[in-house]
Amino acid sequence: MSSSKPEGGPAASKPRIVTCPQCKGESLYATSNPYRPFCSERCKNLDLGAWASESFRVETESPPDDQPFGDAHLQ
Repeated sequence: MSSSKPEGGPAASKPRIVTCPQCKGESLYATSNPYRPFCSERCKNLDLGAWASESFRVETESPPDDQPFGDAHLQ
């Protein structure tokens, strides 16, 4: 009785191709691509630069300008 895994599982399927978030080109989404989900080091660095320069932002709810931050009893 053999305990080997059957061939042709999910890892043996065709490579997954995704859209690069930066240039919109094709990108291989696999461990062999160190820049995934980006297609290249250039696209990865452009995205990092956009976050660093605050071109991209995560939306948050800001408190109204007339109310202090935090608990009023502690101020």
